[in-house]
Amino acid sequence: MGFRLPSVIQHAKQVLKLQSKNQRDVPKGHIAVYVGEIEKTRFVVPISYLNHPCFLDLLDRAEEEFGFNHPMGGLTIPCDEDAFIHLTSRLHAC
Repeated sequence: MGFRLPSVIQHAKQVLKLQSKNQRDVPKGHIAVYVGEIEKTRFVVPISYLNHPCFLDLLDRAEEEFGFNHPMGGLTIPCDEDAFIHLTSRLHAC
């Protein structure tokens, strides 16, 4: 038996994926990140997220795993995609 993500999280996922698919360039005030443990998905998030303690924890994990050598050529975050979407939807609501 499966469960459905709340509509807020589904909306956040759709917006993040649309931003990353429709634009090759990252808009001003945003940063592209690659998320996933095996297959990486590109997301575009506001740079204001970088100041949030929860997001800083993800950045610390990225530093521990990759240092400054990110295999995707951009900031890679070793995090489950669903957990990242849940976090960014919470940050968006603030």
